[in-house]
Amino acid sequence: MKILVTGAAGFIGSYLCERLLEKEDIKVIGLDGFINPALILTKQRNLKLLLSNPRFQFHQVDLRQADLRRLLDGVEVVYHLAAMPGVRTSWGTDFKSYVDHNILATQMLLEAARGCPLKKFIYISTSSVYGEKIGKVTEDSIPTPLSPYGVSKLTGEYLCKVYQVSYGIPIVILRYFTLFGPRQRSDMAFHRFIKGILQGEPIQIFGDGKQTRDFTFIRDCVEATVAALYAEGVIGETINIGGRERASILEVITMLEDLLKKKATIEFTERLKGDPLDTWADISKAKSLLNYNPTSSLKSGLEQQINDICDMPG
Repeated sequence: MKILVTGAAGFIGSYLCERLLEKEDIKVIGLDGFINPALILTKQRNLKLLLSNPRFQFHQVDLRQADLRRLLDGVEVVYHLAAMPGVRTSWGTDFKSYVDHNILATQMLLEAARGCPLKKFIYISTSSVYGEKIGKVTEDSIPTPLSPYGVSKLTGEYLCKVYQVSYGIPIVILRYFTLFGPRQRSDMAFHRFIKGILQGEPIQIFGDGKQTRDFTFIRDCVEATVAALYAEGVIGETINIGGRERASILEVITMLEDLLKKKATIEFTERLKGDPLDTWADISKAKSLLNYNPTSSLKSGLEQQINDICDMPG
């Protein structure tokens, strides 16, 4: 089976490609545009193991300029992870990049996929499409995104749905809730917290730190994502992928202090526009359709992320 993965050099994409290649009958074509120059070294590190695998073929290319028809030749399944991430940076004139990479690139990929005999087109979305909700969030909750980023990802979902209705593209949508673990981008909260505590530098918390998140460990998330490849009866479905534990930001800081045996210096700053107070995934659907059962505790996941950061060069 030949599978195309966009965003293959990223935090999630690199793990997904590695996991797929553990299956001897799978070949993976990985695409990544290296859009953010600050992440080039990180992405090269993420790709290191993959590039040694003869069943992995990598193309460094912007989706908007790629010969997508050629790249899709013989492909049976598409995982579309490539996107411009981040709530904080999606406001103002920067939103144009979100339109380009999260909306236009998705539409171009769907357009190219129209004539392909795909078995599945798996679109990776985000809990940011939900906005502020109380309690566990089911997939039929009305999406009310609070940020331009959330709007751009929800637009991608709607594009997938109209291409499914009009052209029969076999869409599956997975909505991820706050991922963490080794290889997490350096601008993300846990990475910033760990580096700050290790280096004795102040760490910035937006708001009062009491906001809670449904934290999902990367390997649990990838297991669910691979399960979508084989699952029956998932075409047309939208599925939450959440974690085993919820916690507040302050609780995470305390846990990191215990693991690192160092106190954090915290600087509280204004709460982010577009940032919900709480997220909590109802994963009943993932359990029934994907046999999903997250096993990683927040503490063990943080330990693995700490070890990964300590192993980084420089």
